[in-house]
Amino acid sequence: MQSAETLYEKIWNAHLVDRLPDGTCLVAVDRELIYEGASVALAGLARTSRKVRRPRSVLAMADHMVPTRNRAAFTGAARRFIDALRADCEAAGIRYFDLDDQRHGIVHVVGPEQGFTQPGLLMACADSHTSSHGAVGALAFGIGTSELEHVLATQTLMQRPSKTMRVTLDGQVHPAIAGKDLILAVLREIGVGGGIGHAIEFAGSAVAALSMTGRFTLCNMAVEAGARVGIVAPDETTFAWLEGRPMSPPPQYWNAAVDYWRTLRSDDGAQFNREVRLDVSTVVPLVTWGTSPDESVPVDGAVPDPAHASSPQQADAWRRALQYMGLQPGTRIKDIPIDRVFIGSCTNSRLDDLRAAALVLRGHKLARGVHGMVAPGSGVVKQAAEREGLHQVFLDAGFEWRDAGCSMCYGSANDSVAAGERCASTSNRNYENRQGAGARTHLVSPAMAAAAGVAGRFVDVREFT
Repeated sequence: MQSAETLYEKIWNAHLVDRLPDGTCLVAVDRELIYEGASVALAGLARTSRKVRRPRSVLAMADHMVPTRNRAAFTGAARRFIDALRADCEAAGIRYFDLDDQRHGIVHVVGPEQGFTQPGLLMACADSHTSSHGAVGALAFGIGTSELEHVLATQTLMQRPSKTMRVTLDGQVHPAIAGKDLILAVLREIGVGGGIGHAIEFAGSAVAALSMTGRFTLCNMAVEAGARVGIVAPDETTFAWLEGRPMSPPPQYWNAAVDYWRTLRSDDGAQFNREVRLDVSTVVPLVTWGTSPDESVPVDGAVPDPAHASSPQQADAWRRALQYMGLQPGTRIKDIPIDRVFIGSCTNSRLDDLRAAALVLRGHKLARGVHGMVAPGSGVVKQAAEREGLHQVFLDAGFEWRDAGCSMCYGSANDSVAAGERCASTSNRNYENRQGAGARTHLVSPAMAAAAGVAGRFVDVREFT
């Protein structure tokens, strides 16, 4: 009799081709997403006269280096990378969404949005936030460039299986609490190294109540805990969200697909290597104060004192973070002024994210001296937002309304935060220099970012609304 399996184990074992004596596995890869950095892998294939084994399993678009305004005029290295990707995809027969294609956007937004990402698939991309796709029940993870070359040539990958961790989130949250607040709470609990070597399955009543947008945020930032995978078992919310999307199973195959997808859940009695359970009913909006995603406190709290750290190593890290961030221990979060607001990234640039921010901004304007920018996750998101009039809400509040792309999430050549400036950002990382050399990043939810922009400092969005 087959033993009970976790969801991760079910999908992994379904794709297992061979297992070596040392535990390394050869697994079949269903689909790949590539962006402009993949040109190196494609060039490697060309140098050795190898072809992409299954071009129709690949979806490509430029996202990291693309400008989010004045696209027709941009030049330089970014243009050369994008032109090379376009040419390589055309030569290989790979589907490519160009910059003038409405479907273009950030790969981790576009893949699920188009129905290219589906439950039970094993997917890979040369980007750490590929874990985002686990929100629909796919086993998705980032790989290196040499691994990508191997996958493109063989549709297989050599990898050791991960340990399993279940993070159960129970309790009813305040309507203003977003997926971003929940994942920041998880990171506070387990730390940025707490998920190393693990695949995290998010479960519990609070996860079941989340929209797909919230689930994407959870899985997107699972990698910030060091996990390779973030995944949520597909359910009725997932099926309703996927139905009718361009690359989803067509009507004649839909019921059969859903019947299979319903089996993608951890069996009763399945054993996880680690279990974490949080009651999130008391979670309040969180704001990061340091230079690591687990360094956050409630918005009504204060910057911690290194003297109260749990170890000398943590105390040293906190002191360095405080110096970089230009903060003093004991500073109230609500007393921290901001210079910029960024709403975007593969974490928080979907339509529901923009709706949440616009709901706060309606009838308000950015505080004097605060610069705001919105970069939708895709052209589809941008057009949907414009049909609802959300863009006008942002424009009326004083925000820039940009085109789709990774943008200020990682401080691209086109969009960055100046040294010493403080940004309320909906992105996923607050590392030193992440949004620009010397940039100071505070991670928050879209609604919290919008409220901070209006107030000119951090405020509790529950009170603001």
